[in-house]
Amino acid sequence: MNIKITGTGSYIPNEIVKNESFKDHRFLNPDGTTIISPTPIIIDKFQKITGIEERRYALTEQNASDLAFLAAEKAINNANIDPETLDYIIVAHNFGDVDKNSTQGDAVPCLASRIKHKLRIKNPYCVAYDLLFGCPGWIEGIIQAMAFIKGNMAKKCLVIGTETLSRVIDQHDRDSMIYSDGSGAAIVEMTDKPGGIISTVSASFTLEESNFLFFGKTYSDPDVNPNKYIKMYGRKIYEFALSQVPNAMKHCLDKANVDISEVKKILIHQANEKMDEAIVDRLYRLYDKTVPNDIMPMSIQKLGNSSVATIPTLYDLILRGKLENHSINDGDLLLFASVGAGMNINAFLYEY
Repeated sequence: MNIKITGTGSYIPNEIVKNESFKDHRFLNPDGTTIISPTPIIIDKFQKITGIEERRYALTEQNASDLAFLAAEKAINNANIDPETLDYIIVAHNFGDVDKNSTQGDAVPCLASRIKHKLRIKNPYCVAYDLLFGCPGWIEGIIQAMAFIKGNMAKKCLVIGTETLSRVIDQHDRDSMIYSDGSGAAIVEMTDKPGGIISTVSASFTLEESNFLFFGKTYSDPDVNPNKYIKMYGRKIYEFALSQVPNAMKHCLDKANVDISEVKKILIHQANEKMDEAIVDRLYRLYDKTVPNDIMPMSIQKLGNSSVATIPTLYDLILRGKLENHSINDGDLLLFASVGAGMNINAFLYEY
């Protein structure tokens, strides 16, 4: 018996926000002083570094749990299962449900309970809980689902990554252009079909790195605006990711005794195009090999960084034939990997 992802689903919000939408923003330095460069130049430089041309925002009436419910319905239907047979609903997020007019997160009851309610699941032994693990949350949910199944505690799990980062961004921070909203979901279950999860790795770096991503004050006037927003030390994260993520990915492959040449696709957290390219390049250099063409599908250009939702959404888009020049075939080896707040890193090797 193997543990496989038997169904996927995603929800991509309808509101498209292009880079030009930020042309009237007044971007500031952390000390509140105005950035000298004209805004169009800031936006152009931002696009060249991150690859982001546009992103998606949830509608005013939608929260993270609403997006998750819509993705979950699709995954359940795709897997052709009865939702009453689910043993666990694991929901990865970072800020809970954040109202459009507030940066205050609401996670009571937990988002998983809200989604179970929306799915109208009656079974009380379908356990619903939230998972906070930064951007790697969805992968960590997959790893936990695998552990539950291996330990005979479950047969079927629903794992969701959902986020509305547009609700927690400081409009005076250049990094606000990175973030977006979305949700992706997967059914993980035991099956007699070939393939499935082969190996996993997880790590938390908290001695010096724990506050690289944090909730902080606005760059404008914190005395007037007491709200907090998602903030990051971008250069430190970039350097950390390049030094640690390739090693974790290699460790995942080495545990399975698999050479990088056998991997058909690398599905990495859509954080920053240049950073992701550098991570994959360093991974191949660890094997003294060059990066093959089309090994790393990217959705960040049109969807931005939706944190925990980026990888499941990317995977679902490929499987549904909605990502140009990319496909996945039976027997393909896929390497999933992510890095994010904590700082946390994880990966899993998967045979489709």
